[in-house]
Amino acid sequence: MNRVLSNRPLARDIHELVVEAPGIAAVALPGHFVVAMADAKGERIPLTIADHDPVRGTLTLVVMTVGTSTRKVVSVPEGGNLFALAGPLGIPSEIRGFGTVVLIAGGVGAAPVYPIARALKEAGNRVIVIQGARHKDLLFWSDRLSSASSRHILVTDDGSTGAKGLVTAPLQELLETRSEGPIACVWAIGPSPMMRACAEITRPFSVKTLVSLNTLMVDGTGMCGGCRVDVGGKVRFTCVDGPEFDGHEVDWGLFFSRQKVYHAQEQCSLERYVKEIIP
Repeated sequence: MNRVLSNRPLARDIHELVVEAPGIAAVALPGHFVVAMADAKGERIPLTIADHDPVRGTLTLVVMTVGTSTRKVVSVPEGGNLFALAGPLGIPSEIRGFGTVVLIAGGVGAAPVYPIARALKEAGNRVIVIQGARHKDLLFWSDRLSSASSRHILVTDDGSTGAKGLVTAPLQELLETRSEGPIACVWAIGPSPMMRACAEITRPFSVKTLVSLNTLMVDGTGMCGGCRVDVGGKVRFTCVDGPEFDGHEVDWGLFFSRQKVYHAQEQCSLERYVKEIIP
């Protein structure tokens, strides 16, 4: 059992949980994730380690409620327990001196971007963070991202705060104008269409672009094959080979189609769950 020390809303349908997990916190690195279960019959869901404190032995997880399982996780109250938490899983982000790097945080992608940006800045890089959301009420951790970056660019689809537009616009401008000098590497983390769009923008400039794939996942150890993706014409498993991959080599068409495989079952489960808690 892993005790939930705090559970608070960050934005609409987004919660921040601080959980006791001393063994994981002691060895967690940027880019790592965990697999969590809310109860004994719950689905195993992958969650990025958004922050960790090895001294307190805690992990910070940011959860967006999409289906039944994420709703169960965010419903665990302070003082309650997650049934299981396995990790750290995946291959951590490569942290070294690149030069100038751009990290794009779309929506809930602000959570996984934060520890990577912080580590890259500590490694001596010039870190430019582009954070975006549909509306200002969906933004969170802007202060954290600002502190972890050399330059923090804020955009919203509707212009409710920051510049009006998509995160791809300032990325395109940075690449074309070279106002920050040559960009050594780009991380794009957020909604899948956004990650694909960023990869297509950087492709003509031959700038390496890493995306963090939010695949369907079951066991988190590479045994089930549920999280398989095609990268560079080869089968890779997100849980053990990722979650970060070269966005220029991802077969996005296959990736999107696999994300929809259990859509009907997920919708059925959610409808049943809602009826149970709201008779």
